[in-house]
Amino acid sequence: MALGALIFKENLGTSDRETVEQIRENPYLQYFLGFSGYQDKAPFDASMLVHFRQRISLGLVLQVNERVVQSMLAREASGAVDGEPSESDDDDEGSPPNQGQLLMDATCAPADIRYPTDLSILNEARADSEAIIDRLYAQLKGTMTKKPRTYRKLARKAYLIVAKQRRPRRAVRRKGIRQQLNFLRRNLKHIDALVAAGASLAQLSRRRYRQLLVISEVYRQQRELYETRSRRVDDRIVSISQPYVRPIVRGKAGVPVEFGAKLSVSHVNGCVFLDALSWNNFNESTHLQQQVKAYYRRFGHYPESVHADQIYRTRVNRNWCKERGIRLSGPPLGRPKKDTTLRAEQKRQAREDEKRRVAIEGKFGQAKRRFSLACVMPKLAETAQCAIAITFLVLNLERWLRQLFVCFFYLFGSNRCNRWRLNVCLSMSSAIFDSLFNWVVSNEKTLCGHNRCRLAIAL
Repeated sequence: MALGALIFKENLGTSDRETVEQIRENPYLQYFLGFSGYQDKAPFDASMLVHFRQRISLGLVLQVNERVVQSMLAREASGAVDGEPSESDDDDEGSPPNQGQLLMDATCAPADIRYPTDLSILNEARADSEAIIDRLYAQLKGTMTKKPRTYRKLARKAYLIVAKQRRPRRAVRRKGIRQQLNFLRRNLKHIDALVAAGASLAQLSRRRYRQLLVISEVYRQQRELYETRSRRVDDRIVSISQPYVRPIVRGKAGVPVEFGAKLSVSHVNGCVFLDALSWNNFNESTHLQQQVKAYYRRFGHYPESVHADQIYRTRVNRNWCKERGIRLSGPPLGRPKKDTTLRAEQKRQAREDEKRRVAIEGKFGQAKRRFSLACVMPKLAETAQCAIAITFLVLNLERWLRQLFVCFFYLFGSNRCNRWRLNVCLSMSSAIFDSLFNWVVSNEKTLCGHNRCRLAIAL
């Protein structure tokens, strides 16, 4: 039920509350979730979807995705041969020959955060520190005669003077950052003084205590950036509420920097695999060998060719693929060949490889435009990872659903259903529909054309 509810949420593109309402009023969704009968009340509260994302780990979703893809590709392979002997039956024992094509690329799944600036992060940290001071002072209100002064109105006014300017000068920005650093430093000293006076951090909520730790780290990072006049710091925090999010420098036009998780994805026969997910930036070329090994583990042989961007075509990766008889896409290293015919053939092969590689870009577009990969809404690291993995699972399920639609259209679109057509449909469909197809075969003569159409509409 938990996994099915998350799949519905991703497929419908609804919020948690809307997903629960859809399940409550839709009998087909309840049947898919395993309900014995229709019920007119919500099966669970909307907040349970958060617990579902926490309990269903990233590894579990990836295992389910691999099982789905393997089942799908196995049925396609059995339908393609249709009783003919496979090539592996005639091969000698030993390493199997390289087969298939592996497409790989990296992308970023942006988190749902405001575009961060140093000034806005410091202002948010200052406001949160003032809320923590209020709660700590409430514990000592009877013993302390005077509340620590935070100058929150002056700090807010100083922030708005810079923030409301359309394009403030560098000196103005530095002055605003220095002011917010000083306000934040004073607040952190007040917090230490309140704790020394007897206030207990244990009485703070988990959210406020976590904010205090994040604010302290933000102050350290921003003080270092200000004093060294640098633009880079390790493990830079860009969001107080989501401190695990890191800036991912992509260098693309329009969006040079994205803030979210970086993904390494493989594409095989229209199916996608999430091979790596990290909140820190990484060089995707270092994952090529791992992704090729994962292909070998899934299918029992290496791919015949690997289609990837130029960043993957390092000398180490080229030599590693050459040792295993794998052709890496792209032009070879060195000077162009003098033979015009050979040079033209290499250019043609490079164009064909690039055409095949574009398929994975289409998957990224589908995941970001049709589904929620363009803006990951969950606020916790583990729930965000689960949501990203669910997106790729739904991509593969959508492909399977399109195959089933083509199967039914091909099966009921004509007045005659021959045996070869039914075998192809059986190989492309899932095991759920096997009994239905057998019933259609047994009643082929009694089903006229319009009855088949009515049956297809009912399905």
